[in-house]
Amino acid sequence: MIDKVNGWMEENRSTLVLFLVAQGIAILGAVITLTSYMVKLEARVSTLETRGSPHLGSIENRLTVLEKITDAQQKSIERIVDVMTKELHVQPTREK
Repeated sequence: MIDKVNGWMEENRSTLVLFLVAQGIAILGAVITLTSYMVKLEARVSTLETRGSPHLGSIENRLTVLEKITDAQQKSIERIVDVMTKELHVQPTREK
């Protein structure tokens, strides 16, 4: 059995070596492509951080509005809970 395997490997040595070289080239190409993509992405992020983006201003405005709405709703909920607990003569338990 081992003799058959050794004989097969000797007969197909050039094919095996060619296959391994092709795999190495493919892996190297994938690494180079991935590195190139990461460098381009980092350049884009750096540019956005340096110059900013016109979209970031509108996003910031939307976040500010949403924060104000959330705060107003939180105060409203607290007021409703206070009123309801006064009518029930129960002290609310608040967890923070």
